[in-house]
Amino acid sequence: MAYRRAIDGTTYVFDGLRDLLAKATPPRSGDRLAGIAAESAEQMIAARMALADVPLNQFLHEAVIPYEDDEITRLILDSHDVSAFASVSSLTVGGFRDWLLSDAATGEALGKLSRGVTPEMAAAVSKLMRNQDLILVAKKCQVITRFRNTIGLRGRMSVRLQPNHPFDDAKGITASILDGIMLGSGDACIGINPASDDPVVIGRLLQLLDEIIGRLQIPTQACVLAHVTTTLGLIDQGMPVDLVFQSIAGTQAANRSFGVDLALLRQAQEAGLSLRRGSIGSNVMYFETGQGSALSANAHHGVDQQTCEARAYGLARAFDPLLVNSVVGFIGPEYLYDGKEIIRAGLEDHFCGKLLGLPLGVDVCYTNHAEADQDDMDNLLTLLAAAGVTFIMGVPGADDVMLNYQSTSFHDALYVRDLFGLKRGR
Repeated sequence: MAYRRAIDGTTYVFDGLRDLLAKATPPRSGDRLAGIAAESAEQMIAARMALADVPLNQFLHEAVIPYEDDEITRLILDSHDVSAFASVSSLTVGGFRDWLLSDAATGEALGKLSRGVTPEMAAAVSKLMRNQDLILVAKKCQVITRFRNTIGLRGRMSVRLQPNHPFDDAKGITASILDGIMLGSGDACIGINPASDDPVVIGRLLQLLDEIIGRLQIPTQACVLAHVTTTLGLIDQGMPVDLVFQSIAGTQAANRSFGVDLALLRQAQEAGLSLRRGSIGSNVMYFETGQGSALSANAHHGVDQQTCEARAYGLARAFDPLLVNSVVGFIGPEYLYDGKEIIRAGLEDHFCGKLLGLPLGVDVCYTNHAEADQDDMDNLLTLLAAAGVTFIMGVPGADDVMLNYQSTSFHDALYVRDLFGLKRGR
């Protein structure tokens, strides 16, 4: 189905929802690289005007990736909650934006609606919203998860303590953990990105985290961010696995490039649940995502990177995760070129995740070859805290010496908690 909009005597034609969504997206380098971005500001505005008039129901009938070609599309459509959707089913995308910004869209109403919103609907409405709109609506959403503590309560912001080490050295990791704990980080989880993929090394890291948490009686959970197949093998060996981690994307082909599919993720969730290590809850999954991952795998099907990202949230939602983290600036300037694009993408990701009912956190970060600096990250961190972000990263000195990128420090978390009067997870 083609969509049209005339501006000043020029009629712009968009070849289906996939093209319309791409052309309506705020500028970013990934979509330009893919050759799907709007060619001018006029075309972008025409696309947004046309998108505003699209009924939300249309997204249930016109898939951006065909149903028969993609298991994520099938998951999204087959799990759609029709009764939850009923309250907004008569709205257009523009009308949905107006409703979200109204007093009628309370936190309770948004919670009831979340399973009725598809990722494409969330992505579409975000493209019509200013940054302040994304902040205001996300702030209303409350998503609570539990394992050994409670995450996502009002007036609280958690921190994932990220004590990475380039050699997976136990002493170096322990020093970073103690530093972070004393500065109030680690309540989301203590999560190590291992430098090695050797199961023996990863097993030792799991044992180290389990010993530290047990000895100090810290009400938190551990995670070593290994591939899910490695974690499954370690569970079979009796290793102390709290959270099961996996990077995911918004298309079946992109997830295949990560070595996963829905069946494997279900197996992993069942294995994590079987351990019964959570003391107050059973949210055992931890997912990470990022705009541009599908494009980097040549698995985007011509869908813009922000819509692909929202589809990854549709996948995550099916597994009731404890944490979902958008590593927004991590993939590099080929996908988000500068501070302005990273800030916009971070606010979009947080809004879409929260609207879809996910415990969305953001790794406020950039790579050293991006046109961004720590002032940009200060701005994004502050805006996300205003928007009620679930959690952020706590990295020693904000400089990850293993992954070689810039993030947020333990002191950044203290700053934003002090600024907004936020407490740690309970």
